[in-house]
Amino acid sequence: MQTVRSQRKPSVNDVVSTLPLYRSAPALEVRLEDFELFAMDRLRVLKGISDGLSRGKRPEEMVKLEDELWRANMRHPQPSENMNKDIISHFVLRLVYCRTEDLRKWFLSMETTLFRYRFGKKNAEVQRALMAEFALSYKAVSNSEFESVKDKLVQVARSIGQKDLPTADTIFYKVPFEEVSELVATRRVFIHKGHAYIAANQVVSLVATQFRSHLSKALIWTNRKWTSTIREQENDRLSPIVEALSTSYLGPDYSQPKGFSEISVNDIEELAKSSFPLCMRHLFDKLREDHHLKHGGRMQLGLFLKGVGLKLDDALSFWKAEFSQKVGSERFDKEYAYGIRHNYGREGKRTDYTPYSCQKVISSTPGVGDHHGCPYRHFSEENLRAALSKMGVNSRAMEDVMDKVQNRHYQLACTLTFEAVHGASCDSGINHPNQYFSDSQKILQSKNPSTAA
Repeated sequence: MQTVRSQRKPSVNDVVSTLPLYRSAPALEVRLEDFELFAMDRLRVLKGISDGLSRGKRPEEMVKLEDELWRANMRHPQPSENMNKDIISHFVLRLVYCRTEDLRKWFLSMETTLFRYRFGKKNAEVQRALMAEFALSYKAVSNSEFESVKDKLVQVARSIGQKDLPTADTIFYKVPFEEVSELVATRRVFIHKGHAYIAANQVVSLVATQFRSHLSKALIWTNRKWTSTIREQENDRLSPIVEALSTSYLGPDYSQPKGFSEISVNDIEELAKSSFPLCMRHLFDKLREDHHLKHGGRMQLGLFLKGVGLKLDDALSFWKAEFSQKVGSERFDKEYAYGIRHNYGREGKRTDYTPYSCQKVISSTPGVGDHHGCPYRHFSEENLRAALSKMGVNSRAMEDVMDKVQNRHYQLACTLTFEAVHGASCDSGINHPNQYFSDSQKILQSKNPSTAA
C-alpha cells in the first residue's frame, strides 16, 4: 500500500487543545487513499461554507451550517484519528490551492472563516492559549481605565445593537487599531490614541487576522516548494491528485438516471424546455439550429443525455438525425458514430464516461465556434439576460442572478435560476447539470405526474 511521508518534524505549536494552527506539517505516514479522501472531506466543508456565504446566510445560520458540515465530513471512524485527519486534510489542500493566486485567495478566505468558527466554539481558557501561541500577550484593561472609557464603550455597543452592554465584569483588551482592521472598518470598536478597545468576545478577529497572515505566507512558500521540488519528485503519485482536487465534483454519481425513468428521442425537446439547465439547453438549441456541435459540445451534451437516461441506440438516432442534415448519413457513420459509442464504453478502452459536473463545465474554455462551457461565465450580459428571459426568469430574480454572475458565483447563479423557474427552493445548491434535471423532474412530477419523464 502506498504511503506519503511528511518531510518536516512536528512542532510543539502544531496543536493547541483541539484546534491546530497548522504551523508545520507533522511527520505522519498517510495512506495514498486517505491523502485524497481526507482532502475531499475537508473540501466539502470549505465549499459548503463558500456556498453559505454566497447565499447571504446570517451569522447565526453560518454557525449552524459550519457545525453541520464539520460533523458530517470531518469525523474519523476512529475518534483518536480526528486530529490527524484535520491536520492532514489541511496540508493536502494547502498543496492543492497554493498553485495560483485565485486558488490561494479562495482557500485563504475559507480556511480563515472555518478557523473563526472553531475558535468561537472554544472556552476562554483555550482562546487565551491560542492568543499566546500567536504572541498576542495583551493584558486586560484595568478597572480604572475601563471606568475612564466606559461611556464610550457603551455608546459603541448600543450603536451596533449589542444587547449586553459593557459592565465592570466585561473583559476588554487594548490593541493597536491596525491589528483589528475588520472591526475598525465596521465601527464595532472604540478607538483612542491609536488603540482599539476590544471585548473578549471580539478577540476572534484579532486571532483570525494572525491566522490569515501566517497561512497567506505559508501558501506562497508552499507554491515555491511545489513548483521547484515536490511536483517533479512526486509526479507519478501526487501530481494527478493535487491537480484534480481543486475542480473535483464531490456529489452523487449521475452516470445513471436518478429518480426518473429512461427517456427516448421523442422526449428530448420537451424536456429541454422544462428541465435542462441553461448550459445544456443552449447546446440543444444550437444543435437544432446548426445541426452540428464541435467536440466539446458533443461531449458535454452527449454525456448529460446519457446521464438522464438516453440509451446508446437512441443516442445514435438522435445525433444522426441532426448531423445528417448537414454532413450526410455516410459521413456521420464514419466520423461521429464512433465517438458516441465511445462515450457509452462500447469502443476504445471501454471506459464508461460520466456526465460533466458544474466544476468541469465552468472550468472549460470554449473557443471560437464552440458552445460548451458555462453560460453564466462565458455569455455577455445581454445574451445571458435574453437566455434567462427565454427560460421564464422574471425581472426581480434576473437581477439576483446577474449579481451572482458579476461576483463569479456561477453555480449559485444557476441555483437562483432553478428556483425562479420552478418556484421552489434548492437549499443544497446546483452542483451538477444532471442534478438540475433530476431535481426539476421531481418537482414537476409532484405538481403534475403526467408531465415528468
